[in-house]
Amino acid sequence: MTDMFKTAAQNATKAMREVFSATPLMRNDHLSEKYGADIWLKREDLSPVRSYKLRGAFNAMRKVIPEKTVFVCASAGNHAQGVAFMCSHFGVKGVIFMPVTTPQQKIQKTKMFGGAQVEVRLVGDYFDKTLTAAQEFCTAEGAHFLSPFDDDDVIEGQASVAVEIEEQLGRVPDHIILPVGGGGLSSGIYSYFGKSCDYTFVEPKGAPSLAGALAKGMPVDVSPINSFVDGAAVAKIGQRNFECLKDVDPKDVIDLAEDRICVTIIEMLNVEGIVLEPAGALSIEALGEVADQIKGKTVICVASGGNFDFERLPEVKERAQRYSGVKKYFILRMPQRPGALKEFLNILGPDDDICRFEYLKKSARNFGSVLIGIETRSPDSFAPFLSQLNEAGFTYTDITNDETLAQFVL
Repeated sequence: MTDMFKTAAQNATKAMREVFSATPLMRNDHLSEKYGADIWLKREDLSPVRSYKLRGAFNAMRKVIPEKTVFVCASAGNHAQGVAFMCSHFGVKGVIFMPVTTPQQKIQKTKMFGGAQVEVRLVGDYFDKTLTAAQEFCTAEGAHFLSPFDDDDVIEGQASVAVEIEEQLGRVPDHIILPVGGGGLSSGIYSYFGKSCDYTFVEPKGAPSLAGALAKGMPVDVSPINSFVDGAAVAKIGQRNFECLKDVDPKDVIDLAEDRICVTIIEMLNVEGIVLEPAGALSIEALGEVADQIKGKTVICVASGGNFDFERLPEVKERAQRYSGVKKYFILRMPQRPGALKEFLNILGPDDDICRFEYLKKSARNFGSVLIGIETRSPDSFAPFLSQLNEAGFTYTDITNDETLAQFVL
């Protein structure tokens, strides 16, 4: 990218210091030892709104104030909170459109950050209707629409993450791992550092917007998407963002299964006491995919956000256990005779725990179908367990990874 962009990003970063401090760049000993590299976390989860989104909002707003005094966005998450925070800072009006289905926790946090300056409007069950309503309001009221990523000033603002990394590390790192959704953060950092370092771009498996765009040579809609990694679950990368990223080598773009990301969320919470949202954990989980490339190198993982609703913790733990193989679900055909259940229970090992047991067909005369969940300490425990089941003549079906069936019975 041009020197002009770097200078603009540096100027934006200096202006931000009037509003909030630089987020920490912290070496992580646990990850460094695990992967044999010098691994640092850029802690965007420690910004005032627990994500990097306020950077782009700040830069885009400061460019048009005082000509514009009413700002509008459509968001159900971090972008809404970043815009709200900056509306309060600048003393301008913000109208934030959110889907009716948005969790109350996110609505309340947006209102908290915006205070009297922000009005929240709940419109539509799905985001496309919310976005349409926001854009129609902008046209009618002459307000300024703040895109979450497809905006030159937003990209420039997100590049401040790169400016801080260079200042805090004292040099350009060897390798940067970036989460990708709409492309605001990744295009900003990539535009700032250019070819001076190596990159890994990480997307959730259920929303590969950058990979899809690189394959077609233009932004494409990859719907339907999996919205679990809500901070990066975008169906179509931004046009401006793709212009910045179109020369990325497709080999440097990877995707990660949603359940796999949950393993990192739990690990970082239990081992490091760091609370990350699914999108914030993407770059850290990706370390396992590039372990051979990064040995001995200085690596930056951008932890993009920590807006995690702890009501989701049971689901995240469940997904992590299923992915790591320590929890499985079976439909078991149980003979309806005395002693059959006891026979089954005797097969369980000392580390095996029944976490779910439910008869699905209670009226069967000879056999009954049982939904059973087994949790154990090691995935290796299932091999002897299943072997004994087979020897005892039990018929079963492993439904752990059957997403369609799991929607109805798990």
